[in-house]
Amino acid sequence: MLLKAVGLAHRFPGTDVLFEHLDFTIAPGQTVALCGPSGCGKSTLLSILAGWVKPWAGHVEREGIHRIGWVFQNPYGVPERTALDHVVFPLLCHGMSRREAIPEAKDAMGLFDLDYAADRRFSELSGGEAQRLMLARAVCSHPDVLLVDEPTAQLDTRTAGSVSEVLGNLAGQGMIVVVATHDPRARDACGRIIDLAHYAPAGSMEEQAALPGSDAKSQPSRSQTDEPTVSIPAAGGKGEQ
Repeated sequence: MLLKAVGLAHRFPGTDVLFEHLDFTIAPGQTVALCGPSGCGKSTLLSILAGWVKPWAGHVEREGIHRIGWVFQNPYGVPERTALDHVVFPLLCHGMSRREAIPEAKDAMGLFDLDYAADRRFSELSGGEAQRLMLARAVCSHPDVLLVDEPTAQLDTRTAGSVSEVLGNLAGQGMIVVVATHDPRARDACGRIIDLAHYAPAGSMEEQAALPGSDAKSQPSRSQTDEPTVSIPAAGGKGEQ
């Protein structure tokens, strides 16, 4: 199982190129941080990796990847449904009965310290709780690749550290984890860092304030394999509270 970017470049109509000449390969067990200044294309790159956006140039190869989970920065849910209902749902979609799904859903919630919130309605959760709930739901989708946009944006320092640790543990179990982040703590918790400021067009490179210490961990490589498979996003996003 491999996730590969081959010669990626992207721009939106009427705008400047966000990044170009981007090549990398990510294997199971790796956590990769996408970093760089606001507007450099971190969330756009997640969209390209998921297959939701076609790159302006280059392509993505998903070798042996059948399911991609995506946790958006702003969590969305059904206001009147409980937190547990949200995590059980993907398991029901996979054919489990609710009785079978509940223990696994509770285990996933426990990973993100949400045991106490199982019976709370989504509308009663704080922004940080809702964000962690979406991470738990994504885990229950059993993705091969987990894409996470700003996972610590609404979390305090202790909780952010715990979430980063869980994401690392998931990678250690054979998942590919890609995190877009502005948070130096989340960035440094990842095994690799790809700073998109390094892939900005030459004319705008000096204008982008790259995060310090990122080039040492980012080692892009060019490679090719078979055609990409269909992406299946597993989680969505709620506004800050």
